[in-house]
Amino acid sequence: MRHFPIFLDLNNRPVIVAGAGACAIAKLRLLLKTDAQIHVFGPHPKPQVLHWAQSGLLTYHDRPANACDMQGATLVYGATENAVEDKRVTDLGRAAGALVNIVDNLEASQFITPAIVDRAPVTVAIGTEGAAPVLARKIKQQLEEALPTDLGTLARIGQSFRKAVNTIPMGRQRRDFWSNFYFQRGPQALAKGGKDAVIAELALLLDETQGASDGQGHVSLVGSGPGDPELLTLKARNLLHGADVVIYDHSVPNAILELARREAVVIETGKKNFGAAWKPAQINALLIKHAKRGHHVVRLQSGNPVVSTQTAALAQAGIDHSVIPGIAAPIAYAQVEQA
Repeated sequence: MRHFPIFLDLNNRPVIVAGAGACAIAKLRLLLKTDAQIHVFGPHPKPQVLHWAQSGLLTYHDRPANACDMQGATLVYGATENAVEDKRVTDLGRAAGALVNIVDNLEASQFITPAIVDRAPVTVAIGTEGAAPVLARKIKQQLEEALPTDLGTLARIGQSFRKAVNTIPMGRQRRDFWSNFYFQRGPQALAKGGKDAVIAELALLLDETQGASDGQGHVSLVGSGPGDPELLTLKARNLLHGADVVIYDHSVPNAILELARREAVVIETGKKNFGAAWKPAQINALLIKHAKRGHHVVRLQSGNPVVSTQTAALAQAGIDHSVIPGIAAPIAYAQVEQA
């Protein structure tokens, strides 16, 4: 990964765009979605630039940018469609400590602007390291079709409740609350009664969650098959995405472990090199300990999940558990063996 994706706070911060033609307009359409102080410099402005300036959305300067204009700028775009002028402007921006981007010049730019799916405050940024813009546009189109247009409404309502929801303990109980709101009760309430119905439903869900006990966790015994993440079933993937704790054998490849969410506790077991091997009883005790804390635990093993001693120990401890073949065996195994 050459370009590290971040979301930059541009609220009330100066952004310089050198150029007032078609190239600049493409960048301005995205920048105008923010609350930045946008300053556009350059002669021969397109009518759209003048319209935005007259509407108070940006400040237009009918001259080239100079060093003084760069002071305090967060971003500087070179979009004059003239390589020499773009370099002059971005050199000034670098000297002033701003991040610079020269349109259609990846090597000379410090950052790139991704394709964006806007469901504010939900924003999806798509980048291809500048290698395949057409691919980014296709992914953007697919996401536009997949994400409902009212997703932002739910997110804004949820954001207004975050302080109240902090009374729910962090961890699975709070995640389950938000999952229930965003994927079930929130959309249902919005479809039936609009924003007011969503607010009422969220308050009701909060009361119900605060009155419920934490409950006990669950252990899912999952097999990773031959180690190819593309062979994993959707159910196995979803379990990894939602797990609080992932306890895995050292033979499970990183490509599969990458599917676990970043906040999950990831614990390696088994024997590695010449180190001491974990005994089955130790692993079982670890599963039980985390499940009793209310965690959703995924026990991830290469091949098929070993269930004999593990299921017996979990049953004896009264821990809810399930066995999930990670791949659609035996067909997937047969395909791997024949390859």
